[in-house]
Amino acid sequence: MELLGYFVSALTPLNLLMALGGVVLGTVIGALPGLSATMAVAVLVPFTFTMDPATGLIALGAIYTGAIYGGAFAAILVNTPGTPSAIATTFDGFPMAKRGDGSLAVTLATLASVVGGLVGGVFLLLLSPPLAKVALAFGPPEYFWLAVFGLTLISALSVGNTIKGLLGGCIGLMLAMVGVAVVGGDIRFTMGTHTLLGGFDIVSALIGLYCIPVLIDLVATPDRHLKVEQGKRGIRLLEAFGLTWKSKFNVLRSSVIGTIVGILPGAGGSIAGLVSYSEARRSSKEPETFGKGAPDGLMATEAANNATVGGGFIPTLVLGIPGTPPDAIILGALLVQGIKIGPTLFSQQGEIVYTFIFGLLIATALMLPAGLLIGRYAYKSIASIPKTLLVPTIAFLTVIGSFAIHSNLHDVTMMISLGVLGWVLNRCGFAPSPIVLGLVLGKIAEQGFVQSYLIGNATNNITGMFFGRPISLAIVALAIFTVAYPLIFAKRKEKAKKRALDAARSYSQSNGETTVQEIEEIKAPPFDPLAGLKKQIAKPRDVSGMVVSALLIVAAGWAYSQTATMSPMGSVFPSTISVAVIILSVMLLALNFLRKPAAASGETETASVSRRITLVVVMAGWVAAIPVIGFASAAIVAFLILSRVACYEIMGPKRQLIEAVAAIAIVGGLYLLMAKVLLIRMPSGFLF
Repeated sequence: MELLGYFVSALTPLNLLMALGGVVLGTVIGALPGLSATMAVAVLVPFTFTMDPATGLIALGAIYTGAIYGGAFAAILVNTPGTPSAIATTFDGFPMAKRGDGSLAVTLATLASVVGGLVGGVFLLLLSPPLAKVALAFGPPEYFWLAVFGLTLISALSVGNTIKGLLGGCIGLMLAMVGVAVVGGDIRFTMGTHTLLGGFDIVSALIGLYCIPVLIDLVATPDRHLKVEQGKRGIRLLEAFGLTWKSKFNVLRSSVIGTIVGILPGAGGSIAGLVSYSEARRSSKEPETFGKGAPDGLMATEAANNATVGGGFIPTLVLGIPGTPPDAIILGALLVQGIKIGPTLFSQQGEIVYTFIFGLLIATALMLPAGLLIGRYAYKSIASIPKTLLVPTIAFLTVIGSFAIHSNLHDVTMMISLGVLGWVLNRCGFAPSPIVLGLVLGKIAEQGFVQSYLIGNATNNITGMFFGRPISLAIVALAIFTVAYPLIFAKRKEKAKKRALDAARSYSQSNGETTVQEIEEIKAPPFDPLAGLKKQIAKPRDVSGMVVSALLIVAAGWAYSQTATMSPMGSVFPSTISVAVIILSVMLLALNFLRKPAAASGETETASVSRRITLVVVMAGWVAAIPVIGFASAAIVAFLILSRVACYEIMGPKRQLIEAVAAIAIVGGLYLLMAKVLLIRMPSGFLF
């Protein structure tokens, strides 16, 4: 009955208004690349100090959960994670949108997000104290193996091209080691420049690696960005409900994974999404569809990353250990309000904390109608907007999103540079997803590895430190099983076909029918563990892959030579990864030498190379012009130029005037949002 009273307290009109407004605002901010939940929560914290503590916390929690969900919109519609938590959403969300199922993808993401958020909230409500102990059970070895488990997803993302996938992951790990070492403080791979001391910002790298290649390809042809749905209107709610119910165990499992990962300080929604995606693929009857627009993959990652919101609040409220930056900011707001964090919080100040938890659950439920309403128009708008507006708008979002993270133009420069590099590597067969995985998980893996090594060395028990702890062994076993599962699945599939063949042959013989020959014709070949290697050798020689391999050997050799001046703590991880890059590159070269040269292709490149180059040059000039003429002025000029780059038709003066007005409105609106609402310091020049 006491909990019912707290639930009624959360249903006051003001609390409901804060929950709904927070979810809508968070969704919009999360959908804009570079604008994170941390930024939204940090800016709005001071406004909650005049509110009732529970009401203020409900507003912050609603913005947080809305922003995590909002990241799915950008991931699905423009292949750019709006937040790092939505990395795995791009794997299947964007392919669904490309084939014309964008509104279905948005609806599925909404349903899965709501279920995940509710599961995380229920765990927070009912099981906070015992689950908080899970966070204390995780030490450096567990974090290291958890990162390794996340990296095993590379094998799932690189089916048929595993060596390139592993090389991509190693490239990401090397990028993550640029700057000051997480353990030991060594300055690594900065090439003597101060701009690289902070390393590569993850959000800027995400925007660059995912969004810039999309822009480069968008201007190359007059084709539409997304396929327009034919005969399917609206949000396709009934179809989405049917798919969600069919995959209910996948959604619930992913929600539980997200809650548990959310409890671990520093893990966050990105790891939760990757782990749940890996598990969804492993348990699927059709794992080959993942990465090509599988609804199960989309639902798994969205359920998991939204469940981390409730999971992250568990150690925050019970132990005072924030799991993510937004949790840390909300913890600060709690302390300012005079709320004492700790195990006694639920008994001594239960009215505040339970009202907040119920408010968070209500906000998550309100995310369903709000998200469906936004999603109803989001896909249609993105699919129907002309390229002359779409290309410069996305380009502006990438620039302003990268700049907003630290109010630093260096992040924008790195974003564009990594984007061009990612496009080149993608053309050579190196997908961006493994690179992003390595970048995101690199620091977590290195910190866990080095700390475990130091503790094991000090106790003369290095082996026991890595392989003698029950949770570590469980994660290692799960990682091995995930990597080996494709072979296991292939073997099981071959046995199932053989059983079906034997049954059909027996039935044919017993009934005197002459269908044995037909059955024999469809008989599957015997299982061959070397079939994958033979298939790889049968492919034509990959010259571009060989060039990249040679360059990676040179780069890894240079990186290894740099470790000689580092401390043992700072050098152990980069030296290991450098050796791995060299070995994998040599393997890729050897594999290509075994192949036959590719036959000359009569096909010609129909895409416009000049437009691609022009887009990159304009964006580079854009960044260079910002300190001179100001952020808004440079954005308007670049917007108008890029609209011409993306134009493949002759437009009259009226259309040109409309697009000029649209450029000023879009740039002005987002500029005011950044400068006046989010209070981001924008650079000014001699104009504005």
